[in-house]
Amino acid sequence: MSGTFPEDFLWGVALAGHQNEGDNEHSDIWFLERTAPTLFQEPSGAACRGYQRWPEDLDTVAGLGLDAFRFSVEWARVEPERDEVSTEALDHYEQVVDGALERGLAPVVTFNHFAAPHWFSAAGSWLAEDAAERFAAQCDRVMARFGDRITAGVTINEPNLEQLLQAGGKLPAEAETTKREMLAAAARAAGSERYFASNVIPSDAQPEFQAAFTRAHRAAKSAIKARRGDLPVGVSIAMADEVALPGGEQHRDARRAAVYDHWLAVGREDDFIGVQNYERIFHGPDGEVVPEGPRNGMNSVIDPASLAGAVRYAHQVAGVPVLVTEHGLQTGDDAQRAAFIPAALDLLSDEIAAGTPVLGYLHWTLMDNFEWIFGYRPKLGLLAVDRETFDRTPKPSAKAYAAAVQHHRGR
Repeated sequence: MSGTFPEDFLWGVALAGHQNEGDNEHSDIWFLERTAPTLFQEPSGAACRGYQRWPEDLDTVAGLGLDAFRFSVEWARVEPERDEVSTEALDHYEQVVDGALERGLAPVVTFNHFAAPHWFSAAGSWLAEDAAERFAAQCDRVMARFGDRITAGVTINEPNLEQLLQAGGKLPAEAETTKREMLAAAARAAGSERYFASNVIPSDAQPEFQAAFTRAHRAAKSAIKARRGDLPVGVSIAMADEVALPGGEQHRDARRAAVYDHWLAVGREDDFIGVQNYERIFHGPDGEVVPEGPRNGMNSVIDPASLAGAVRYAHQVAGVPVLVTEHGLQTGDDAQRAAFIPAALDLLSDEIAAGTPVLGYLHWTLMDNFEWIFGYRPKLGLLAVDRETFDRTPKPSAKAYAAAVQHHRGR
C-alpha cells in the first residue's frame, strides 16, 4: 500500500450497449439469441433499459465520486441497414457524451463491444473483404459527430476472448457443437453463406478472426486519428493473470503465447493497451492447478492480486501505458465484491509505485446486466436491477468502491 495513483488517473465504471441498453434489434447478437438452436440461455430483451435511463445512471456514477464513464456506441443502432445511417442514434450517443461531461465524467468510447449489425455478420462478419473498411467508416462517422469531446477510444473489445475461453477449457465440448449449429442455422435464416459474431467464433476460425480483427483495429485507429490525432486510442484484451508454480513456467508461457502475446505486440503501436481482468490462473508442470479458497462464478479462486499481475505483464510486453478497461468479480455474494475491490486497488497502487504506468481503472460493471450466452444469471454489478421495473439498487460494493477511490485520491 505504498503507491500513489497519478492525479489525472481515471476512476470510473464500464458498461456495453447490448448488455445494458435493451432492444438492440438490428444486431447480430439479437438475431442469434432468437436462432434455433441457440447458445444463448435467454434473450437480452429490454436489458436494463439503459437507452432510456442513461441520465439517472450517469447521476449515479457521478454520485459515487467517479470521474470516468466507459460505454459503447452500438454500430447496429447507428447503421441498422447497410449504408443507412440513423441520425437519431448519433443524436442519442452525443447526448450521452455531453451528459457525461456535464457531470464531470470523462467519456471513454468503445467503438465495438462484440455486437455488430445483422447485415454485417450476414455478409461474412469480420472475415468479409470490406469488413475493416466498413468498421473504419463507422468509427469516422462517430468521430465526426462527437470525437472532439471524448477522452479515449477503445477500438475493439476483447478480440482474444474466444482464445482465452478455449485455452482455459471454460466452455464444455457440447458448447462448441451448439455454437456451430447455431451459426449454420443463422446463416440459413439470413440467406447467407456464413454467419459469425465476435464472441461466438468456431475454434477452427480463430486464426482468420485474429488476422481480421487486427486489420479492423488498425483501420479503425487510422480513421479515429485522422479526425483527432491527439486522442489516446487502444484495443482492450481479456487477460487472466497467468502464474507459474514450480515447474509450471512452460505451461504458463504457452498460454500467454496462445492468448495474449499477439495483441500485446499489436499494442506497441498504440497509445495504451486495455486490460480486462477477472481471474488468476495457476500453472503447474502438468497444467492448470486450482488452489483451495473461495471461488468466483468462473470457478477460479478469488484473488485480488490478479489485476496487478495482469497489468504488469501487459506493460512488460506491450511497452505502453495500461488502461484497466474492465475488472470485477462475478459473484452473487456482494460482500465478496465489497472486500475484493479495495484489496485489488491497493495492490494495483503498489504496482504503479513499482513503475508500471496505469492510466485509469474502469470497474465492470455499473449494474447487473445481460452477460451474453449466460443471460442474466451472472452478477457483476455495483447495482442490482429489478428485472420487472428496471429500478436500480446500490449494493454495499458500490459504497466500498466509492470509499476506496476517495481513500486513494486522498494519499
